[in-house]
Amino acid sequence: MMALALITACQSTGTGQSATAQNEAVLSQSGFKTIAVTTPKQQQAVSKLPQGTVSAVKYHGKKYYVYPTASNDKIYVGKQAHLNAAKQAVATQQAQAGQNNMNPAPTMTFQGHGQNQVVAEEFDGFGPMGVNALGDW
Repeated sequence: MMALALITACQSTGTGQSATAQNEAVLSQSGFKTIAVTTPKQQQAVSKLPQGTVSAVKYHGKKYYVYPTASNDKIYVGKQAHLNAAKQAVATQQAQAGQNNMNPAPTMTFQGHGQNQVVAEEFDGFGPMGVNALGDW
């Protein structure tokens, strides 16, 4: 059912949609939450992340997956289940794009997902207004 929703969403995106917009749509549909980057400490942490890449980071000992927007004014944050859904969505869209050249597939890199491949050991600066405000989703 989720795959059908993603396919429908892909078909409704125009061919003019940028890769960044496609990536952000996939992440949002996969359950990633957005957090505004407002403080200098947050901006410094986000500026160290690679663009166009979902990176594994740790915050207070918990692993999260983070994708910065091109303007670095917000980030997409997810957990393992959200990452798995995003990977599946990208694979589905890439398979569909191979069959139907009307919409290009999203291009997203997934980095630092092995047991010890964490990009930022302590991704600080996202306290009360950050991941804590998202609750236990």
